[in-house]
Amino acid sequence: MNARSIPWAVILAGLSTGGLLGDDPQAGPERPRGVIRLFNGKDLTGLTTWLRETHHDDPRQVFRVTDDGLLRITGDGFGYVATDRPYRDYRVVVEYRWGEKTDGGKYVRNSGLLLNAVGPDGGAEGTWMASVECQLAQGCVGDLIVIRGNEADGAAIPVRLTADVALGPDKRPRWKEGGTPRTFTGGQLWWSRHDPDYKELLDTRGKDDVESPKGEWTRVECTSEGGRISVRVNGHLVNECRDVTPSGGKILLQSEGFELFVRKFELHPISK
Repeated sequence: MNARSIPWAVILAGLSTGGLLGDDPQAGPERPRGVIRLFNGKDLTGLTTWLRETHHDDPRQVFRVTDDGLLRITGDGFGYVATDRPYRDYRVVVEYRWGEKTDGGKYVRNSGLLLNAVGPDGGAEGTWMASVECQLAQGCVGDLIVIRGNEADGAAIPVRLTADVALGPDKRPRWKEGGTPRTFTGGQLWWSRHDPDYKELLDTRGKDDVESPKGEWTRVECTSEGGRISVRVNGHLVNECRDVTPSGGKILLQSEGFELFVRKFELHPISK
């Protein structure tokens, strides 16, 4: 088919749907050119769900939209809500607050924002995708965790990052600008001011926490560009890394035993 034979309606439709995306979907992760509301406040259009027990079926409505336009993640089961396509070179913004439901234990409310997720659904222990997690757990918001996974044929998916770190009195590596470079192929890179005395008990806070108290909204912004990731929590830069693999992929919000409400889940282009 040549260009003269394509109806103008088709051309205009292509412009209207492709104007926010910089690449052909078949070419790999897409670079956003404008703001993309990943959650539209009405339904789960553009998103998919996964639960460890029921896979793409959600019989318990773990992921639902409330009457006032919030995304409610009940926490009833382990899994995630994911973008239906991969992205690269983006800034993802999430605004969330905790609900009342817990997993019945004594430890902190837990969830995560998974970046650059690749491979099959459930490719990481049947529950997640291979990715880099920005932790949302109380007292640990902004930690970065390497989640390794496998392809459908069992082949390992490489996930790694490098950061400048300093060890705290608890011997945990925290991001520190100008610190000692360390490459992570597993484990956790703690945010810069994580309290070494924090006991990770339900609804408690570390002395330097910048996340909002329970019941209030916390804003997390993760910028992923050219193999670098930076994390801001309520406007505070809390973590950075480089040489990230993978450098693009889907973006996931976890269900991990605790009720979570999300009012904003959107993608922004990188400002130049």
